[in-house]
Amino acid sequence: MTSDLPYVLILFYSRHGATRAMAERLAAGVESWPGIEARLRTVPAVSTTSEAVAPEIPAEGAIYASLDDLRHCAGLALGSPTRFGNMAAPLKYFLDGTSELWMNGSLVDRPATAFTSTSSLHGGQESTLLTMLMPLLHHGMVYAGLPYSETTLFTTQSGGTPYGASHVAGVRSDRPLDDDERRLAYAQGRRVARLALVLNSLHEAR
Repeated sequence: MTSDLPYVLILFYSRHGATRAMAERLAAGVESWPGIEARLRTVPAVSTTSEAVAPEIPAEGAIYASLDDLRHCAGLALGSPTRFGNMAAPLKYFLDGTSELWMNGSLVDRPATAFTSTSSLHGGQESTLLTMLMPLLHHGMVYAGLPYSETTLFTTQSGGTPYGASHVAGVRSDRPLDDDERRLAYAQGRRVARLALVLNSLHEAR
C-alpha cells in the first residue's frame, strides 16, 4: 500500500466469510480506479464476558480497524451480515465508539456506502442497508448507493439493491457470489472511489 494515496476504508464484520468475499470484491472495484487505494479492516466479535478475549491481531484476514483508519479515510464502505434486519452487533459496537469523530466533524462530506449478506433472499437485506445508513448520516457523510445505471439491478435474481450491494449466502452460508453480485459489488467500489477522489479534492481546495 502506498501511504501517500487517499484510501477507501472497507470496514466489515464477517462470521462465515460471505461478507468478507463482498468486501474483497468492493476493494477490487476501488483499486480499479486510478489514484486511490482500498484499506480492508474488520472488527472483533463482541465478547459475552466482561473482559475482551479476542487477540489484538486476527489469525487470518483483515486486521482490526482503529479510529484513525476511519478518521483519515477519503471514503467508507461498511459491510455486515444481517441480524434480524439490522447490522451485526460487533460492527454496531465499533460505530458506537466513534463519538470523538462525530464531535469533531471528522467524517463530514466524505462518501459512504454499505453492503450486506443474508442467508435467504428476503432475509432483511434492504432493512439492514437502510439501518446501516443512519450512523453514516449522523456523521455527516454523503451516502452513495447503487444507481440503476448499473443495469444488473434490473435483472439480478439474487443480491443487489439500490441501497447497496448484497449477497444471498444460503442457509449454510456457503453459496459463493454469483456473477450479478460480483458485478454490483465491484461497481459499488468503483463509485465510492470516484466520489472519494472528487470530494477529497474539494476538501483539499478549501
